[in-house]
This record gives sequence, C-alpha cells and structure tokens, in this order.
Amino acid sequence: EPSPHLPAPKDVEVYSYNFQSLLRWSPVPVENGSVLYTAHYRTGSYEEWSDMDCTQTPQTQCGFPPEIRRRRWTILLRVRAELGARTSAWVHTPPFVAERNTTLGPPKVNSVSVSPDSLLISVSPPFTPEAGDILQYHVSYWENTTNPTEKKLSESKTLFQIGNLKESTLYCFSIQVQLKIYTGHWLEGEQSAPECHRTVLS
Repeated sequence: EPSPHLPAPKDVEVYSYNFQSLLRWSPVPVENGSVLYTAHYRTGSYEEWSDMDCTQTPQTQCGFPPEIRRRRWTILLRVRAELGARTSAWVHTPPFVAERNTTLGPPKVNSVSVSPDSLLISVSPPFTPEAGDILQYHVSYWENTTNPTEKKLSESKTLFQIGNLKESTLYCFSIQVQLKIYTGHWLEGEQSAPECHRTVLS
C-alpha cells in the first residue's frame, strides 16, 4: 500500500545518448533512514511489468537491461521510493522509443589529410551502426576569414573530400550525422566542434 508520507521520486526521465539509455530521477529527501528505489519496465505490447535489475537500489539511475535495448520498441518505465515497509506511489515515464528519442552525438573525426585544393576527411559514427542503417554526414565548411561564407555538402561515406579549395588557406568545418529511421524521417545528431586545417601550397 503506498504510504502517504513517503514522497514519490521527482524529475523522472529517460536519458538516452547514442542509443545508450537510462532511467534517472532526483533523490527523495527524508528526515532519517536511507531511501531505496525500485524500477520496472514493460513494452508497449505487453501489460506485465518486469524487473530492471534495480530493486531496492540506493542509486538514482538505472540502465536499460539488454532485453529492451531495441531501437524501435516502445518502452514504458516506472519507479518508486521505498523506506522500510513504506513505499511511495509509482511515477511513470511517457512512452520511450530510442529511435525517436535518443540524442545522437557528433561523429568522430579520425583524420584529415590536406592537399593544395582539398581536405580529405575520415569520420566514424557516434554509435555502432546496425545492419541496414542509412547514415548521412552533413558537412558545413568555410574559409577562416572575417566574413566567412558557409558551404555545405552531404556524404553517405565515412571518407570524403571537401574540394575546390584555395591553396595555403585556413578552412574550418563541422560535421553532423543523420540516421534514417523507420518513419522515413531523419534523426539529426549534434554538430562536431569546428576544426580548422590549412591547405598546402602546390
């Protein structure tokens, strides 16, 4: 029976970055004793709640177990506070779908090779792609002048070239990844920090 005196956890949310997801919440303040937490999950197609390996844990977060690390599944979560025999009400999260709700980080720039008129850039995606993933890399680049004009290109390969550049000139670029999801939309990632390289003299 929920105890009216034990407050429920607040700020309950799913934090998901590059498809690594966890449930987190703010600690419940009590006068004395240490509050423990229990979290459950269920999928959108199944009514039964299951354990999340977070039963009576003192931590205020809980990673997703492997069986629900599916990008397209609808996941529902709930958490409550427990103190001795007292329990709070359950707090439920809105439905979570990783493919819609995760944040994609910036791609990693592995190397940049400079020539007089181009930069050859090698990148890797911020998460491990699954079979059939369609990824696009959006590149913004500009000459490092007082009044730069930004140019853009899109690439589907992890090795690509920014061409038609002036020799011995400093150019900067920033890259973002997009993942095509099942609705046909694109999930947009975060921009990489700008990186600057000087082309060489021919």
